[in-house]
Amino acid sequence: MGDISKTTEGEARKLQITGGSTYIISLPKKWVMHNQLRKGSVLILREEGDGSLSLAPSGLAKQEKKEEAIIKVSKKDESGVIIRKAVSAYLVGYNMIHVRAQSQESLSSLQRNALKDFARRYLVGTEIVIDTPNELTLQVLLSYPELTVESALRRMSIITSSMHRDSMTALREIDHQLAKAVIETDTEVDRFNLYIIRQLKLAIANPRIINEIGLSGARDCLGYRLITKSVERTADHAVSIAKNILLLNKYIDDETLTKIENMSTLAISAFENAIDSLFKHEFNLAENVIERTKEIAKLEKEAVLSSQKIGIEEIANLRLLIESVRRTAEYASDIAEIVLNLNIESVLD
Repeated sequence: MGDISKTTEGEARKLQITGGSTYIISLPKKWVMHNQLRKGSVLILREEGDGSLSLAPSGLAKQEKKEEAIIKVSKKDESGVIIRKAVSAYLVGYNMIHVRAQSQESLSSLQRNALKDFARRYLVGTEIVIDTPNELTLQVLLSYPELTVESALRRMSIITSSMHRDSMTALREIDHQLAKAVIETDTEVDRFNLYIIRQLKLAIANPRIINEIGLSGARDCLGYRLITKSVERTADHAVSIAKNILLLNKYIDDETLTKIENMSTLAISAFENAIDSLFKHEFNLAENVIERTKEIAKLEKEAVLSSQKIGIEEIANLRLLIESVRRTAEYASDIAEIVLNLNIESVLD
């Protein structure tokens, strides 16, 4: 027991050498017995991003991996209930999701079509591999290297930014068709949102895959989860702007439009800079975003005062639209604050 001692970090064991060139370290007997290991058992060593080594029995990763989920359905179940169960199974990492009718029943055409449509539109990397009257099976085929969390978030952010800019164009021209296109585009944002959540949940449950999804540590997982939520909410506000435009039938006067566009310019540029600061790991750029977004309250007040000139029947919709532009700036500030937390070491002595 001379090579073992207790520390606040756990057991400290001395590295030994045998045969003149082979380094060895003893393993805790309790851990060996718990994992049912014996002489000749295969262990998997993995070097982590921080230089530490992780040790696991061979096959442990496979045991941890969630393969198949079975969702039992009756004819009385609403399509929305079935979809929410399937989404939950997708998010926690199941690769095969079986939706089966109970007893001798069959899935209704409404249930089957609703689930198939949702899977095709929202679940990235998912294919329908079984489609029979009493069973619908979804299989997740996408592997981590094909689409990292960072790549998915980049695409999600670009789409969100485009949605906001298109909504402003729709406001300027009272273009209802463009406003409807913004609303429809939100599906793409939701697809990437669900995919990123799935990947981050898998990484938290199994830290050995954090590097495989393109992140460097557990702190990144939390940061990216919060940022993804803010991006998704920003897209929701672009949709809200578009929906309020559909209720407007008259062109906005130039003064009011200019003030709303000034708000929009600040909000969306702050959002784009906040995302850039994340990917470039730039603390100062994130700090600049936070300072700039403090101006949004003043711009909002000016826009609201100017909006009083329009007809009483449309003023409520315009006020809601202005509020969504403000919320876009606030989410940009939220993202920037998270970037500060992720990169604080870069400005410490």
